[in-house]
Amino acid sequence: MQSPEASFSSPVLLNIGGKKYATTVETLTQREPDSMLAAMFSGRHTLPHHPTTVRGTVFVDRDGKHFRHVLNWLRDGTISMMSESEYQQLLREAEYYQLLGLADCINERLGWKKAESSEAELTRKDVIKSIQAQRVRFRGVNLSGLDLSKLDLSEVDFSYACIKNTDFSCANLYKAKFAVEASSSSFRNTNLRECEFTGANLQESILDGANLQSANLQDAILTRCSFIETDLHSAHLQTVNLTSANLREANLEAANLKGAKLSGTNLQGANLQRAYLREVDLRDTQLTGAKLGGANLQGAIR
Repeated sequence: MQSPEASFSSPVLLNIGGKKYATTVETLTQREPDSMLAAMFSGRHTLPHHPTTVRGTVFVDRDGKHFRHVLNWLRDGTISMMSESEYQQLLREAEYYQLLGLADCINERLGWKKAESSEAELTRKDVIKSIQAQRVRFRGVNLSGLDLSKLDLSEVDFSYACIKNTDFSCANLYKAKFAVEASSSSFRNTNLRECEFTGANLQESILDGANLQSANLQDAILTRCSFIETDLHSAHLQTVNLTSANLREANLEAANLKGAKLSGTNLQGANLQRAYLREVDLRDTQLTGAKLGGANLQGAIR
């Protein structure tokens, strides 16, 4: 059967195992052009077992639970932090859809998860030697427990590294990339301006006094983190989990918190002027003394 015809930017309605999704042909075909999804919607191939199309919706008989992660990968090239069993379930979906890039990414994550309990692979001295190189990458390296305070680690790539209980206090991490497991680490008074933390697990980490201006923390796990007097001006915090986090007197001016989880979050005295708080549940959030002038609260529950 011939693949469904659609223009490059036209919407595509999908029913994956009963869960409905909406996306575009561009999203389904560009990042992984050799995948089954790209073959289905690019019009290049004739598929012998094409999914059923009912009233404009394409039905695929697969588990719909993890398909949102598939779409996020195709849109942004990132995946959220999740448990090992969830990664394995998503890996099965990636293999079914022939998403080789996503499968490689998941396998890398599973690799550093297995190394979480082992000792750090490098010493502080090794790291200092490495950062003298022109381009520094610690992808997939276990740096747990190291003292990396006060080092210049700007623009370093820590993707898929394990940095649990690592001390980055007062370090310069400008534009560094952290798609990592970084729970219980210290970023106190650290320069994290424009850092990439998409999907990272930072739960119970300390970021007091850090500079996170324009940082991207979308989908990050920030439960029980401390952000006291942290500068998060214009930070990207869409759908982050800030449950029980402490952001007392933090600067969140013009930050995007759409869909963020703020249950038990302390925002006392925080600057939320011009912040984007659409669709946020604020019923269990401490907002005493918070500045909300100009904030977008459309759809927020208070």
